[in-house]
Amino acid sequence: MNQRSIAVLPFDNLSSDLENEYFSDGIAEEIINALSKIQSLKVIARTSSFAFKGQKIDVRIIGNKLGVSSVIEGSIRKAGNRVRIAVQLIRTDNGFHIWSETFDRTLEDIFDLQDEISLLVADRIRENFGHLEIEDHLVTAHTKNFEAYSLYLKGRFHQLRWNFNEFDDAIEAFEKSTQLDPMFYQPHFGLVQCYGLKASWGAMDKEEGLKKADYHLKEGVRINNQTTEAHFALATKSLWVNWNPYEALDRLKLALSINPNDPESLESAAEAHIALGQFDEAENFIKSALDVNPLSANHHFTIGNIYYLQKDFSTALTHFQKSLEIDPTWEFSIQVSALCYIFLNDKKNLDELQNNYPNLTEAYLFPHLFHALNNGKPIDLKQLPKSEDIYFPWSLWKLIYAEEKEEAFDYLLTQLEVKRGQYLNFLQEPLNHPITRSEEFQPLIPQVFDQPSAQSHSKNKGPSNILISEKEQQDYLLKLKNLMQGEHLYTKESLTLRNLAEAIDLHPNRLSWLIKEAIGKNFNEYINGFRVEAFKKKALDPSYHHYTLLGIAYECGFRTKSVFNDFFKKSEGLTPSAWLKKQRK
Repeated sequence: MNQRSIAVLPFDNLSSDLENEYFSDGIAEEIINALSKIQSLKVIARTSSFAFKGQKIDVRIIGNKLGVSSVIEGSIRKAGNRVRIAVQLIRTDNGFHIWSETFDRTLEDIFDLQDEISLLVADRIRENFGHLEIEDHLVTAHTKNFEAYSLYLKGRFHQLRWNFNEFDDAIEAFEKSTQLDPMFYQPHFGLVQCYGLKASWGAMDKEEGLKKADYHLKEGVRINNQTTEAHFALATKSLWVNWNPYEALDRLKLALSINPNDPESLESAAEAHIALGQFDEAENFIKSALDVNPLSANHHFTIGNIYYLQKDFSTALTHFQKSLEIDPTWEFSIQVSALCYIFLNDKKNLDELQNNYPNLTEAYLFPHLFHALNNGKPIDLKQLPKSEDIYFPWSLWKLIYAEEKEEAFDYLLTQLEVKRGQYLNFLQEPLNHPITRSEEFQPLIPQVFDQPSAQSHSKNKGPSNILISEKEQQDYLLKLKNLMQGEHLYTKESLTLRNLAEAIDLHPNRLSWLIKEAIGKNFNEYINGFRVEAFKKKALDPSYHHYTLLGIAYECGFRTKSVFNDFFKKSEGLTPSAWLKKQRK
């Protein structure tokens, strides 16, 4: 398990107004976003960490499911113009509370508070689990209007439920937010996603939806074009509206240079590669997304879809099953599972799936498609109603397997002309192969995608390492030695890496690197090593015989009994009392 890894669990809403849940969710997500800016820190995405919302589950189980060494739990109480936030940082291997604190602030200070909490959490992770390079600030205020910010959080709350009805609630909140502060860019990008998805998938008039999405995209980019949200929104337009996957990948490269672990950008990059038939690249991106978002039903669907499109239907089904274990109602996984059973000539499992999901959209078509593919019985269009095509191009498939191939091809061309979202993968879809792979129609398929640019072939440059010359290392190590052995600074209970860095006039990032590279420890291992050695000397000193062992440990700088016992046993292989008994013998 990556030791420098964390999940921010949804904060409990302790406010008297239950509707403030969107606020507590939003603050937790903002801390996730802030911590995600730290290179080399694995931060679990909102979708996966929020899967445990409302559940009282042992953090050790959560850590195992998410693959993290620590979690943040918290609560928020909002009353009038004040907010109280309580935060705990907990190890997932033993449930030990590394750090906890309660903050009381006015709502106008909410951005400074988010920054303070994020920095404190990052510092504690670095001290306990190893070197991280941390910026001086992780949260920047994008608006000074708290009401506009609150409405943005409300819109985000509804948007992330990912259904078109709640998109309307999200749109209402985002629109009000932009009215209160026209220079607040984040709600504009929320509106881009809501309008863009509704228009692309036929949930509203396409021309109207795309016009509104384009307006808010231009506004958001005009206000701030150097954010992950801006690059992701432009990439979404490139891929799903203009069908330019290479252009989308160029924009996503910029988004990922700002936040390398943004699961939405990683997912989108996978989708762009899928459209191009670049399945190995697509799988690499979606696996990276799953690393930080392991409980995303959509990510598991996407990796299953990669195998489905390559006709590896059995492997695809294993991934769809994982998707449905997370969300049994995830319709994409249900429908493509049905298609896998059809291709595998597995009537038994197809029937069982239909029995389990009797209200599934377009499920009445499964038996007709099954007989057409496996028994050579063409679909009788006269017996079937008109398809809705909400998620999949059933209208096209009905024509293909009614053996109306010329009409099917003409219908496909009309959908390609308007760039309907359901047809982005038309070249890869196995059900389309009778027309897309036929000698008759293949030469007539228009060129619908763009070509790679020079930027598409360039490589991202990784972050540069923090370097301290050998002479500087020796100078700073001598300063540390004097502070530890001469001034016994390790006995100071409240000693942190930042305090120590200030004492030797070195940036905390450089000190963290120095302890890791030159000493081979993390900060806590380094400091607690001195404390253990001091304890051993004092425990054998007759002048300390009237002290308890815990009292001596506190004298040496340990703050809690559990930290002392755990670290001592780890370093000496014995409990403190067993060690002392052995020494006295």
